[in-house]
Amino acid sequence: MAPKLLLGLLASVSLAALPTTAQAVIVTQSSGLALWYDKPAGQWMEALPVGNGRLGCMVFGGVDAERLQLNEGSVWSGSPEDSDNPSALAALPEVRRLLFDGKYTEANALAIKKLICKGVGSKFADGANVPFGCYQTLGDLTLKFDAQGGASDYRRALDLDTAIATASYRVGDATFTREVFSSAPGQVLVVRLTCDKPGKIGFTASLTRPERFATAADGSDGLVMSGQMDDGLNGPNGMKYIARVKAVADGGTVNTDGNNLRVEGANTVTLFLAAGTDYKLYPPYRGKPHEKLTADQLAAAAAKPYDELRKAHLADYQKLFRRVSLDLGGHEARTLPTDQRLARMAKNKTPDLDLEALLFQYGRYLLISSSRPGNLASSLQGVWADQIRTPWCGQYTVDLNVQMNYWPVETTNLAECFPPLFDLIDSWRVPGAKTAKVHYNAKGWIVHTVANVWGFTSPSEHPAFGMYMGAGAWLCQPLWEHYAFTGDREYLKRAYPIMKESAEFYLDWLVKNPKTGKMVSGPSTSPEHEYIAADGQRGWLCMGPSMDQQQIWDLFGNVIEAAKELGIDDEWVGRVRDARAQLAGPQIRSDGRLMEWPEEFKDSENGGHRHLSHLFALYPGRQITPRDTPELAAAARKSLELRLANGSSQVGWSSAWTINLFARLADGDKAHEYIVYMLENLIAPNLFDRVSQGAVFMIDGNLGYTAGVPEMLLQSHAGEIALLPALPKAWPSGSVKGLRARGGFTVDIEWKDRKVSSWRITSAEPREVKVRIDGETKTVKAEKL
Repeated sequence: MAPKLLLGLLASVSLAALPTTAQAVIVTQSSGLALWYDKPAGQWMEALPVGNGRLGCMVFGGVDAERLQLNEGSVWSGSPEDSDNPSALAALPEVRRLLFDGKYTEANALAIKKLICKGVGSKFADGANVPFGCYQTLGDLTLKFDAQGGASDYRRALDLDTAIATASYRVGDATFTREVFSSAPGQVLVVRLTCDKPGKIGFTASLTRPERFATAADGSDGLVMSGQMDDGLNGPNGMKYIARVKAVADGGTVNTDGNNLRVEGANTVTLFLAAGTDYKLYPPYRGKPHEKLTADQLAAAAAKPYDELRKAHLADYQKLFRRVSLDLGGHEARTLPTDQRLARMAKNKTPDLDLEALLFQYGRYLLISSSRPGNLASSLQGVWADQIRTPWCGQYTVDLNVQMNYWPVETTNLAECFPPLFDLIDSWRVPGAKTAKVHYNAKGWIVHTVANVWGFTSPSEHPAFGMYMGAGAWLCQPLWEHYAFTGDREYLKRAYPIMKESAEFYLDWLVKNPKTGKMVSGPSTSPEHEYIAADGQRGWLCMGPSMDQQQIWDLFGNVIEAAKELGIDDEWVGRVRDARAQLAGPQIRSDGRLMEWPEEFKDSENGGHRHLSHLFALYPGRQITPRDTPELAAAARKSLELRLANGSSQVGWSSAWTINLFARLADGDKAHEYIVYMLENLIAPNLFDRVSQGAVFMIDGNLGYTAGVPEMLLQSHAGEIALLPALPKAWPSGSVKGLRARGGFTVDIEWKDRKVSSWRITSAEPREVKVRIDGETKTVKAEKL
């Protein structure tokens, strides 16, 4: 049958009238929201991710064997430790004196000896077997299918609209179909295997892990795998974990054979997997006995009909995902498998606007799948990692990466994905207050560059990356933004104390620069970036790096605004106002670039460093805007252009940040250039972002990209809602629905010939708002939502 005729017939059939498996196949064949492939995944960066915020799975879609690589968000080695260094405080004044005197080599050498943490820290991101620990794979659920012969008509897909991964193929006259999803309502992974011929499904299932596991039968229809992680102190005395799988079959037999589960001659089979740990430090995990909880979750899921589980999953997921739609055209490219679309772009430099829109929605999908209330926040790889020594420990890196993970939360209408970040920040207050006191004799709380689930807030093992001091201020920015977008005063009452305590730290931390009289932060770094002083000295630490100054300015401003919203105007708020006015603000170098350090140091990497730290004030900050501070905006642009010319764009998250920066500069064409660059060079076959070409997955590039696309279409940080502020020539016509603006507004936009053709702004109640459309600002009344 001709493909067009087939699709026409499918379109005329009511999906509700079809079995759920048939519905899934139809959706993934015709939906513009599907990643699809004509062969199984051969490696991890080709497999397809599913997740419910806690339980993650990478689905390979094999024919002879299916590998389901598993994760549970709290599977961490390591343990709490006292890493604060009592010798740091005594050395602090001398380090500051040396830096103010221009003795950078001496200052950095002393800091290496005295200011860093006690112990080995993260062991330079190799922390699996030290107390810092490492996020790790839960293991693999492997299905080895009974001999079937050659397969044809193979198709593997991930439908972003349903959050279901599928695989289907034919063997002889039988069609086999597989569905995999991770249920948030049920807190289980669900695997459904069907065949249109009876009695054809047979396989052997096993649960394994690279280390520290034991698998046994769990009754006659299941398996249980359990073990204990390395605590980094005494060996195998760390966190305990458990994973349970249960099979429910229609027809045939199910039994256990030693450590394996056997299914033979079944018509359909549904596998349920539950997993958990005895982690207790993170507030939402307290009081949950993992062994009983997983057994109860498995029993509850297995007692329900598959269609009921699937329906509950769809209702839960789609209420979030379907809020936003984006259409950039180019739908004809959907006829090609996703990996072929990427390869075509890279080879022929052929635009694929529909793939650009798909990658935007993919980021929203990943955020929903890796950050749900009651679970740990999304870290370097979300919830997906297949190693014992996950790259960079799978840690929380707070000189950019954690924050970037949550950039799309508010603008893309996923505020419900924010609570895990709030809880994580809140969990660092107590250990961070101890670190602030021990290291700096300061009130409030501080966290340094690398952190984990065990409350590690100390400066890690080298100042180059360990002594960035702006992290607390930056982490408080999303706390304020959540209120700015939602207007939830009850939430603000909970967030304000965290912000206030962070500001208290910086009030104690700031010191006066004897040369300028301005208040500066230091010793601190422009994250991970070495400078060269005029006399050839090299170092990382200085007094008043631009990023710190900008982030403290941002924090103080947000605290002042929060206090106003809550009716607070006391002496302490006055101190914050005064301190903000005394900060060293952004400065311009003699060559026209924005200053990165307090002096015109040379860049050790000739301008190509991957971090864009000193451009925080442009994005995600709001201190620099093209309209209000044009000179500073021009200096920021010049700095960005030098970075890009010398290679910073070769890193995935740096390219994603670049998209957002050019959007704030109202340069849609340059922003789009880096959208294309990412797709051609940094996106894996399964659309995961890679740190660099051929390198490992880091989710921040995906989520930074997903923040960048709406920033080109809608901005609300400068006191008005700007429609299409950075629309590129490559998107002449299109539409977006459901984006969010500060003030609690929801915005829909359609455009044609690069001009707004229609728009709609809604809010909980009708109220006036300033809107900038095609360069003109006017006051309009938002419609009642």
